[in-house]
Amino acid sequence: MKRTTAIAASAALSIGSGYAHAQSSVTLYGLVDVGLAYQNSAGTLGQTSGGHSKISMVNGVRGATVFGLKGAEDLGGGTQAIFRLEQGFNASNGAETTPGLAFKRQANLGVTNPDYGTLIFGRQFSMYVIMLSPWSPTQWLTGFFGAHPGDIDMLDLNYVNNEISYRSPSYHGFSIGGSYALGGEPGSIYSGSTWSTALQYSSGSGGAAVAFLRINNSTPGGGSWGQYTTLSNNGTEPSISALTNGFQNAQAQQRVAFTAGWQVTQKFDISGSASNTQYIPGIHTTFTSKEVFNSAGVVLHYMFTPSVSFATGYAYTHAASANGTDGANYNQVTTQLYYSLSKATGVYALAAWTHASGQTLDAKGHVIRATPTIGDGFNSSPGTGTNVIAAGVGLLHRF
Repeated sequence: MKRTTAIAASAALSIGSGYAHAQSSVTLYGLVDVGLAYQNSAGTLGQTSGGHSKISMVNGVRGATVFGLKGAEDLGGGTQAIFRLEQGFNASNGAETTPGLAFKRQANLGVTNPDYGTLIFGRQFSMYVIMLSPWSPTQWLTGFFGAHPGDIDMLDLNYVNNEISYRSPSYHGFSIGGSYALGGEPGSIYSGSTWSTALQYSSGSGGAAVAFLRINNSTPGGGSWGQYTTLSNNGTEPSISALTNGFQNAQAQQRVAFTAGWQVTQKFDISGSASNTQYIPGIHTTFTSKEVFNSAGVVLHYMFTPSVSFATGYAYTHAASANGTDGANYNQVTTQLYYSLSKATGVYALAAWTHASGQTLDAKGHVIRATPTIGDGFNSSPGTGTNVIAAGVGLLHRF
C-alpha cells in the first residue's frame, strides 16, 4: 500500500509555486483506488467460529488512496530544502483513513544533497521500510492481499512520529540509513521511541537489503499503546491482527528483515524476503514470555505485455510455542493480475488464501485456536475457521 507513494509522486503533475526562487517547485500528486472484495469467512479478532461471508467496497487496495504536496528549493551547491505533506483518505466515503490526522501518511521537512545524503524531520516512514521496500512482497502483491499474514514484519504499514532520518548517497551500489523517533516523554529520551537501521545494495539487475526496527511502548511495563509511543496512528497501535491480538500490549516490539530481488529477464523477476519479529513482555502484559514470529516468502512477477502483468507469491509464518500455546503456522498464497488502461489508469484483480493451524492467545491472554488472516487488509475481520479465501477487483487512477 505505502509503495504507491513513490509511484504516485513520479506520475504527478508538477505545478508552479509562488516561491520567488527560480529553482523552487511544488508538486501536487495523488491516487484514487476503489474496488470490491469478497471474503468467504469474516469474524472479529479472537472469534473462532460463526464467521460469515461478506462483500464490501474497499479502498486503497493496489495503491493507497492519497493526495499530497511535495516541494523543493535549490539552496545552492546541489543542496535542496525538501518537504512532503501527504494524507490518506477513503474514496468510498471521503473520510480520513485515521480520524484526527490531517496528514496521516507523511508530514516532514528536510535537506538533501547528492554528495552527502538526505536528512528529514517529522512524520515519515522508518528506514526499515524505505530500504527494504524495493523487494518487499507488497511491491507486486499489494499490502492489502499480499503482505505476510497480518503484516507481521511491518513491511507495509509503518508511519512514525517525531522522526529524524538519514540516508546516505549510493557508493558503488551500497547505501546506509538510520532513523530515530523521540517519544518526548518528560524525564525519558527512550520511552516511546522508535529506531531503525538499514543497509541496501542495488544494481541494474537486482539488489538486497537488511534492516532492524525497534518500537518501544511508552506505557511503563507494557499495556495499551502509550500517548508518547511514536509508531502510532493518532494514539492507536497499527497492525493488530489474528496473529498479534494476544500480544498487542507488549512492552516493546523488534524486527529484523531481509529482502532481495533479481530481474531474470526484461519480462520476469523474482524477489524474496525473510524476517524475525519479537513481541517483548513487561510486568503489565497479558503474556509472560517473548513471542517470536519467523516469516519467509517469495514472489514471481511476469510482464506479458507493457500493459499486462501477473504476480503470484507464497508466504509462511511460524509463531513459536510460548505462553502456554503449542505455536502456530500460517500459509498464504496470493495472485494479482493488472491491466494498464493508460499511464495514469489501470484495473486489477486479486485473490488470496490463508491456512492457519496451531494455537495463539486472545486479547485477554487465553489460549485459543489460531485463525487465518490475509495480508493486512483483513486484519480486523479474520477468518474464523482454519482457512480463509478472499478476492477483489478494482480501478485506480493517478494524478
